[in-house]
This record gives sequence, structure tokens and C-alpha cells, in this order.
Amino acid sequence: MTEQISKTASVPAQYAGQRLDQVAVQLFSGFSRGQLQQWIRDGLLTVNGSAVAKPNFRLAGSEQLHLNAELTAHGDDLPEDIPLEILYADEYLMVVNKPPGMVVHPGAGNPDGTLVNALLNHDPGLAVQPRAGIVHRLDKDTSGALLVARNDAVRQLLSAMLKARDIHRYYLALVWGRPDQQGTIDLPLGRHPVDRVRMAVRPAHDHTARQAVTHFRLGKSFNGVSLLEVKLETGRTHQIRVHLTHQGFPLVGDQVYQRKNTVSRLDDSPGLQHQLNHFPRQCLHAFKLQWVHPVTDEELQVEAPLPEDFKGLLGQLECS
Repeated sequence: MTEQISKTASVPAQYAGQRLDQVAVQLFSGFSRGQLQQWIRDGLLTVNGSAVAKPNFRLAGSEQLHLNAELTAHGDDLPEDIPLEILYADEYLMVVNKPPGMVVHPGAGNPDGTLVNALLNHDPGLAVQPRAGIVHRLDKDTSGALLVARNDAVRQLLSAMLKARDIHRYYLALVWGRPDQQGTIDLPLGRHPVDRVRMAVRPAHDHTARQAVTHFRLGKSFNGVSLLEVKLETGRTHQIRVHLTHQGFPLVGDQVYQRKNTVSRLDDSPGLQHQLNHFPRQCLHAFKLQWVHPVTDEELQVEAPLPEDFKGLLGQLECS
């Protein structure tokens, strides 16, 4: 199963001096860096009409990049009969409710049992799409709504909308502490300088940092913890988790970013205190997507119900 793709992009002046493969990842969204590197080597991704053969070719800015290649079915990602909760679907796209604990893409340590494997079983036509048509990502332990394109043309349209910030993503986050009623966090994010698994707020002059903007609104405040509605303006890796922790409001259950021995809850219920302290994942749920359908122009809003563990913890807090 194959699908022909043809795309052209102009290199902005800001990318002068950067590697071709690094720039291609930014301009041709939806394709992995490894896939683009292979297309460069094969002469399928050209610079001003010429095949340069080397992914590390340095660009001057203003070049025309052209990609003319075939998408082929993913040989390593196999369909698996894994239940999926479909929140919305038509012939062009669908929204699935990813459960907590499910990895989105196969990778080292997670070769199967992923959302990609489940999607390939649900819709075999997704086999030719990069990342099985998945337009954005959620961490393994974050639950909620994920948008999937069912053909490459729609995937490109949705990717462009995401880049233009025309797809609105809303989350529910249970955090330690009580933030202001509402606020905006505008701090650049990049890899942690020591722990490469983590992300961190970085200085604006750091060339590896990227702009990250998070809006939040206080929903409910309990004794020592708060439920926030969070809207992503950008979508950097671990953005909500890092931004809120940096402001002093780490997510309940976040074992990566929660500052040890700095969170507490004054409560008469030691059982509830124990559940909060030992919740097995970050309390973060992608509960709503809003966007205009790129084909039909219909205004869409899709909501994902809370998973049982998050819902149950909230219920206990409200009764305490």
C-alpha cells in the first residue's frame, strides 16, 4: 500500500546555518527526522532542485525545498486488536480517547500495545500515514482526546492548523497548591541541561529553547490541591507539567517533575492523603478539542470523559 506525496517549502532566513534534516523536520511536519534523512540520501528531498545527499548539509536561508516521495505501509508497526474509544469519526478524521498508561507510538521498550497498533487494526488505511495519522501527542500517562487524520492531505491540513494554533486543546490538571484564578505562563522550554529525559525552562537566548505558552484557569480548590483548566497555545514536550511545576504547582502524581518533600495537604483523612501522595501517574487529562473541520468547515468540539482513576480521586476530594 503506497501513497504519493509532493510538498514544497521555502527556508526562512532564521534557519540560516542549520542542517537540512533539522530544518526539514520543521517545514515538513508529520514526518520523522529519520524518514526525512533517508529521503535526503535517496535524492527525494531536494534543495533548489538539486539532490544534496547529505542530511547535515548547511542551509543559507531562502532555498526552495521539494519533497517528492512515496509513503509506504509501515513494515514494523503491526495492527493489534486493542479496544479504542472513538469520540468522533468521519471519512476524513477521527478523535480517540487515549487511556492512561498507553504509549502513543512504538519505540524502544514499547514495540507493541501502542495507540498506533490499535489504530492500524481499526483502520488499515492508516498504514501509509506517518505515525498512523496521529496529529499531536500525549504522554504515556496522560489520558484524553487525540486527533487522527485518515489521509495525507487532511493530515497536512491539520498539521498546518496545529502549527498556526488553530486547534484549541484543553486539559484538566490536578495540582498541589492554589494558583491565582487565572494566568498565562510564557517561558521557553528545552532539554534539561543534565537530565536529558526531562524538559526544563531555559533562558531565552538558549538556541535549543522554544517558545512555550500555557494558559490556566482555576476550576475548583480543595484543601491543599486545585483543579485547573489548562489551554495550550503551543505544544512542547511535557509543557504543562514543566510550566506548572516551575510556578510552584506540580501535578499530583508526577514522579518526574514533582519536587520531593515540598507538597502536603492538611486533611483529617490519612487515607485520602495517602492516595494523593501515591497516585500512580500525573493527574492530567486532555478533555476537549475545538477546531474547524479542514474539509467541511464545520465547527467541531469534542470532549473526552475523565478516566475512572482521575474521576474517583476528584469525587473523594469533593466529599472530603
